[in-house]
Amino acid sequence: MSLSSATRPDLTLRPALPADAADLARIYTQGIEDRTSTFETKPRTAEDILTWFDGQHPIQVAERDGQVIAFASTSSYRARECYAGIAEFSVYVERSARGSGAGRTVLLSLIEAARTAGYWKLLSRVFPENIASLRLLGSCGFREVGRYEKHGQLDGLWRDVVIVERLV
Repeated sequence: MSLSSATRPDLTLRPALPADAADLARIYTQGIEDRTSTFETKPRTAEDILTWFDGQHPIQVAERDGQVIAFASTSSYRARECYAGIAEFSVYVERSARGSGAGRTVLLSLIEAARTAGYWKLLSRVFPENIASLRLLGSCGFREVGRYEKHGQLDGLWRDVVIVERLV
């Protein structure tokens, strides 16, 4: 699956910039509020997001009409040197743009950016109830490799997660 197969005339794809931090915080906070995508519970600020810009972990955005509507980001997997080519990833889409293909497009862009940055594998964990995300990931070549039971608590309830990976 190449980036060219994901090109959409209504979207502009590009690397995220520190100036996008407020938009990324807004979109990520929507995911936090929805309680369907992350164990996080505290809304994020632009200052929180600025720490993601470390020069090593690609972050891609999708814009429509000059407005950031989706992002896909990578972060460290583990500190041990043997895992240096593996990154965790996340994809978040503005509520009003969900189901529009923006998530798929920005994820495919992130895969290319991760490959260019020297990563050989991307992985993540997804709530099993988040069927839309699992379908998106499957359509982008990610495979389910297992499930962590009672992986973390969200609002006092233990939640399982599905582990997904893709070699890039």
